[in-house]
Amino acid sequence: MIVATLAPWGAWSWIAIAAVLMAAEILVPGYFLIWLGAAAALTGIIFIIVPSPWQIQLLVFAVLSLLCLFGWVKVMKSINGTTSDKPDLNRRLEAMIGKEFVLEEPIQAGRGRVRIADSVWLVTGPDLATGARVRVTDFQGAVLVVEAA
Repeated sequence: MIVATLAPWGAWSWIAIAAVLMAAEILVPGYFLIWLGAAAALTGIIFIIVPSPWQIQLLVFAVLSLLCLFGWVKVMKSINGTTSDKPDLNRRLEAMIGKEFVLEEPIQAGRGRVRIADSVWLVTGPDLATGARVRVTDFQGAVLVVEAA
């Protein structure tokens, strides 16, 4: 078991593990291993100063790993929050809810078509004639649910 082999090294094993994890981050991008490496480095520094049994070292490493990872996620969420000038960029259907359009093809038997910008979308709703104004209320897959505006 890895833990048993780490015992003779003591706190320096955590420094070695930190170096390996941080080096592995270069090969495996994703900003995950760097935080585990930081937790291992902190664990090593703590237990160079205050020697303790390996069980406590392992527990401290686990706690520091979680703190580092959750801290990173929190920082990334605050940086990548809703500060975008186009928050609906990858949510086209959600952005269409509440908007009004003109039917290009009539809604017959619950199905019709509406032109939005340079594309034609399928719509479902009450039967309406070509040229009627409709408001998008929801979507089902890639089909817009509309009502008369």
